[in-house]
Amino acid sequence: MASTYLMIKPEVVEAGLQGQIIDFILKNRWTIRRMKMFRFNDAQAAEFYDIHKDKPFFADLMKYIVSGNVIGLELEKDGDVIALTRELVGATNPADARPGTIRYMFGTSLQANAVHASDAPESAEKELAIVFPED
Repeated sequence: MASTYLMIKPEVVEAGLQGQIIDFILKNRWTIRRMKMFRFNDAQAAEFYDIHKDKPFFADLMKYIVSGNVIGLELEKDGDVIALTRELVGATNPADARPGTIRYMFGTSLQANAVHASDAPESAEKELAIVFPED
């Protein structure tokens, strides 16, 4: 079974909606291998999002992602886990997300789009190592 990383973002945790997203994931027959609530420090956030460090939105992204608690999940499912995860979460912009996806149901803007999902196996491996360094 392949695994990937999904993160429930600060605005969802702040609103107390994380349980609905976790329930939705489980109802869609995903396995949650590891899960933890945490708050990024500046160094972790910069490492996590280093792919965006030269983009104009990077400073705002850093300020946003350290603003509150997030929930990191290692998800498992048979098949192309990255493609299946992207299908579950929906388009990055909630306005473009298909009904029945996490971002359609919980996202409110391009940045506050409810969840982050790994976009490649290499990204998942890196992100899991940052969030779950003890394993």
